Amino acid sequence: MTAQISPPEPSAPGPSSGPQRSRSATTRAAGLVVSLVLLALAIAASIAIGSREIALDVVWQTLFGGATGSTDSIVVLDSRLPRTAIAIVAGLALAVAGALTQAVTRNPLADPGILGVTSGAAFAVAIAVGVLGISTVQGYLWFAFGGALLATVVVYAIGSIGREGTSPVRLTLTGVALGAVLSGIVSAMLLADPEGFAAMRAWESGSLEGRGWAGFVPVLPFVAVGCVLAFVISRSLNAIALGDDLAASLGARVRVTRTLAIVAVSLLAGGATAIAGPIAFVGLMIPHVARWMVGPDQRWIVAYSIVLGPILLLAADVIGRIVLRPGELPAGIVTACIGAPVLIALVRRQRAFGL
Repeated sequence: MTAQISPPEPSAPGPSSGPQRSRSATTRAAGLVVSLVLLALAIAASIAIGSREIALDVVWQTLFGGATGSTDSIVVLDSRLPRTAIAIVAGLALAVAGALTQAVTRNPLADPGILGVTSGAAFAVAIAVGVLGISTVQGYLWFAFGGALLATVVVYAIGSIGREGTSPVRLTLTGVALGAVLSGIVSAMLLADPEGFAAMRAWESGSLEGRGWAGFVPVLPFVAVGCVLAFVISRSLNAIALGDDLAASLGARVRVTRTLAIVAVSLLAGGATAIAGPIAFVGLMIPHVARWMVGPDQRWIVAYSIVLGPILLLAADVIGRIVLRPGELPAGIVTACIGAPVLIALVRRQRAFGL
């Protein structure tokens, strides 16, 4: 006679520990509220700080219709507001995609790039710029998105070949191999015609400067669907963290969960890479920070990633505007400078490193 066992929830202790569970949930909720406050401050800083300083009261009046037509209001509405919105969407998308990638591959050092998303997007943009002569962000936006999706589908298809089906190791190796090939091709194209690929440099460095609503709006529905899928499968990912065989014995649909996770990563990381370029360390570092704050429950990790990802990218963008004023340092470079030492400190803590 076989006992029926339901999938475990990392945040759910035994029957005798109800008060402890309540305190844990309260602490996590309080941390999320504090993170939301920090996000609001980061948004305010992103709109107010730059090569041209704008007072917060002017920003407030501009956003709510009290000051229009002035130079400051034009800067806020036409430049900094869409730039801030793109940083928010790209940050949360990369962070959630990183959390899903680490959960699916059971690799704490995985990020969306390990599934070929970044390399696929860069390859498609290189084709658009070098072969078709497209030089605007709005022009090669869909090429970046399509390349990211296609690369991820190819990785998943190759990684699923065999009687054993999809495995984290096979997905990782396939993604790394495909990414290396595509990156090599892009590097060769750049070296062959550096002047022809000048339009691609700002995108490739992860710069948010000059991005408008035209590139933001089309990607938003895809990112929204990716976030919904992440929440839908987050409970099953808790079981998959125990291993495929044990997860299946506990009732989790491993293949369906992993397929939906790959789709979500494609939508999230593909959309973020399309509008902001290949920004590193957000998808790698933020899930570690969330895991350190809330433990291994993927539901809370996804929720925290949605808030912490934009905080990191907004902060990086603001820092990039200040350090080289009146010039700017791309946000992608700043995230790499911030992410490397912080990640080293985090992974030294066993609680943050374990999945």
